[in-house]
Amino acid sequence: HCLAAPLYKVTLPDFFLGDQLTSQVQALRSIEFYICYYGSGDFKRRKNTCNQSAVHNTFFFIVAVIPYVSRLLQCLRRLFEEKNPEQGYNGLKYLLTIVAVCLRTAYSIQKGQIAWRVLAAVFSAIAAIFCTYWDFVHDWGLLNRTSKNRWLRDKLLVPQKKVYFIAMILNVLLRFAWLQTVLDFNFSFMHKQTMVTLVASLEIIRRGIWNFFRLENEHLNNVGKYRAFKSVPLPFNYDEDDDKDD
Repeated sequence: HCLAAPLYKVTLPDFFLGDQLTSQVQALRSIEFYICYYGSGDFKRRKNTCNQSAVHNTFFFIVAVIPYVSRLLQCLRRLFEEKNPEQGYNGLKYLLTIVAVCLRTAYSIQKGQIAWRVLAAVFSAIAAIFCTYWDFVHDWGLLNRTSKNRWLRDKLLVPQKKVYFIAMILNVLLRFAWLQTVLDFNFSFMHKQTMVTLVASLEIIRRGIWNFFRLENEHLNNVGKYRAFKSVPLPFNYDEDDDKDD
């Protein structure tokens, strides 16, 4: 449903679910691999020839960018409908992520190519920094220097302020887990695919943390703009007016 959202008005469930899919890229790639592995009959020969297939490698790119392209189109739709430039910057965030994902994928296929490695590292760093800033400032509404809760925001649903700072630190650490794919960390006690699974799991954990504070900020914004109520309170009271007439 959220993938078709660019064709009509984009609502909270659409872009919220779209963000969830961006954290499931490795899961989508695993599905693609299983289709190739069992569809080609490699499981009978107990070997993997999928990585040597041009079709598989092509879909390795396509599957990875589908969630980000969907979110980019959603942002563009909201930009033209709402005339809100913030949606344009949000779309730029996903565009940078698409470029970074494609470069990291190209490097994973063309191991040993220094050019791919440098480009993947540079664009991934830019995308990660941009996304981290967007998480804190726009999605979570934090890092407000003028707030009564310094570096947070005026209204907080969690009474312990340290929770927000811990969440921000974890968000940075978990978001930069992509370093493993570029720097090729090797651990003798861990298989390469195990490391990939671990990094993918860390991204899911990060998304879970992100969900809580994103919905908290959305709720507070709705309450502040009276969108969380069926009716907007009027600037006068009927009872008081009746008493004055009497």
